[in-house]
Amino acid sequence: MLEQDSTKGNDPEKVVVSAALTGALTTRDQCEHIPYTPEEIAEDAAAAREAGAAVAHIHARTDDGAPTFDTGVYREIRDAVRERTDIVLNFSTGAVGEPVESRLEYLREVEPELAALNMGSMNYAKYSESREEFVFDVVFENPFAEIRQFLETMNEHGIEPELECFDTGHVGNIRPFVGSGELEHPIHFSLIMGVLGGIPASVENLAHQVGGLPDDATWQVIGISRDQWQLVAAALAMGGNVRVGLEDNFYLPNGEMATNAELVSKAAGLARDVGREPATPDEARGILGIE
Repeated sequence: MLEQDSTKGNDPEKVVVSAALTGALTTRDQCEHIPYTPEEIAEDAAAAREAGAAVAHIHARTDDGAPTFDTGVYREIRDAVRERTDIVLNFSTGAVGEPVESRLEYLREVEPELAALNMGSMNYAKYSESREEFVFDVVFENPFAEIRQFLETMNEHGIEPELECFDTGHVGNIRPFVGSGELEHPIHFSLIMGVLGGIPASVENLAHQVGGLPDDATWQVIGISRDQWQLVAAALAMGGNVRVGLEDNFYLPNGEMATNAELVSKAAGLARDVGREPATPDEARGILGIE
């Protein structure tokens, strides 16, 4: 049995595999397999479920691939996914330059089971070593007042928050909301590693992040780019949950460009290699306390 200080509130025998299907910045010019339309997203969600995913993390897109926060599109995605699979729906709320109210609206109207909640502001960038220039360079603003608005809406509509933490301080940002009762235990963390501006991707940093979580927390690791696979392997050995998918990384460990389902299948295989079985969506609901 794994030690409680790394497993925390996770199930040491089961692993919740999340599939981040779309992202907001990735395009088909980078990877032809990225789904855009509600039907394409739903087909990928169903394929990811068959490959071992229990959760689908989704950013809505227009038909030509641009990010959208339109409530109608999120509703179409929900309905199309539900026609095909029982996978847990997790909608993103993150954005740069998009009003909070438009992001709250689709939560109120569509009511996903889970929703990502970014827990702090940061520089958010990608730098090309070969070109010696930034591919993009923005400030990702998530002030406490906005975090509170999201929590209030999620609590009112029965949506479980998944706290996206890009750096060590983001983990500590739970304190005022736990103290006020707006955030209740057990708390669900996504530990994102490898974004320029956030905590670098390393096994040592993952162990540090996990060590700072509440004892009853559930957690998953999100590794950016091909560093993802070392972090997935470490998280599985530590009793954590994992997220893969084309939002975060296009490639299998051997460098081959993959589909969402192929990335999930590789993560599920690694889980079985360390004696853990991918959770079904219903098992994941139990682990995450989704009613």
